[in-house]
Amino acid sequence: MSKSELSGQIQTVLGPIHPRDLGITLMHEHLLIDTTCYYSESEYASTRSFRDMPFRPELISKSHDLYVHHLDGARMYDESEAIKEVSAYKNSGGSSLVDTTSVGIGRDPLALTRISRASKLNVIMGSSYYVTHSHPPDMNEKTQTQITNEIVRDITVGVKDTNIRSGIIGEVGNFWPLTQNEIKVLRASGEAQKETGAPITIHSGLGDEAPLGILNHLIAGGAKPTNCILGHLDTAIQSEPHFIELAKTGCYLEFDIFGWENTGMFIDDAINMPNDIGRLGRIIFLIENGFEDQIVIAQDVCRKWHLSKNGGQGYDHILNNIVPRMKNLGITESQIHKILVKNPAKALVFE
Repeated sequence: MSKSELSGQIQTVLGPIHPRDLGITLMHEHLLIDTTCYYSESEYASTRSFRDMPFRPELISKSHDLYVHHLDGARMYDESEAIKEVSAYKNSGGSSLVDTTSVGIGRDPLALTRISRASKLNVIMGSSYYVTHSHPPDMNEKTQTQITNEIVRDITVGVKDTNIRSGIIGEVGNFWPLTQNEIKVLRASGEAQKETGAPITIHSGLGDEAPLGILNHLIAGGAKPTNCILGHLDTAIQSEPHFIELAKTGCYLEFDIFGWENTGMFIDDAINMPNDIGRLGRIIFLIENGFEDQIVIAQDVCRKWHLSKNGGQGYDHILNNIVPRMKNLGITESQIHKILVKNPAKALVFE
């Protein structure tokens, strides 16, 4: 499938669709994923006991320790569980989601097609590479051109021998400052966008300068800012001037960790984890400054403690809990429709 054949369409795991058929869309989720790449051995004997402990909901109160010191909580492998969980989103009015699981963290094209059919949701699958921790052993030897060709093949032919095509480049994983391999992947992703017209979605590193610095590497590879989605802005940017500077590039501004404030990942004093009302405050700030056409949202469900069955936010948190708060805070029906429907439909279209 060539770029011209995909132009103006959105590519799901079951094939291309017209943007008008996308509907309410979560822009950054994971149905199946393995983030054990973040595991590190604890310095303390008591915390080492978490390593091989089966996940239990009561462990959520220990999630700060569990995030890097526990394996099972980082493994979302169960298709039937994923179907049940994401069907709550479908039943609440959802139509589509972007599964941003990229290479190295358990991307599973065949499983995504089964989940899509069972849930009757449009699923857009990711490509490219996640953060350095998850890179393959030969990443230092891979050239930028090789990585570009891998991404292009995922989009135009399909992942390996599945014939199931990615519909977005990413989530492209980054820390801040960037590693050399992350820069290589960013520029390859930009080249792949230039060749295919596919949108790019970014896992931003933490720091006010990080999202714009990352975007500049994409641009150096040939990407268009207006075809890029900068994610994790909930935590990446703290200052209002940096939000404005990034927004002026025309990129999409993604607030994608709704419901995360109680998961314990960001207890470190150096990181300001906003609550959901804080996120909405930043969205209102951007709306007031004229950027409502660039805002998209999600929950980034990627750990077992995020699932509804375990007391987490689940996939339906935004529709059931956040949309009513948006209305109470004065965000209009038209603006909500843009954030959930119109902006995703523009962001995910192949150019």
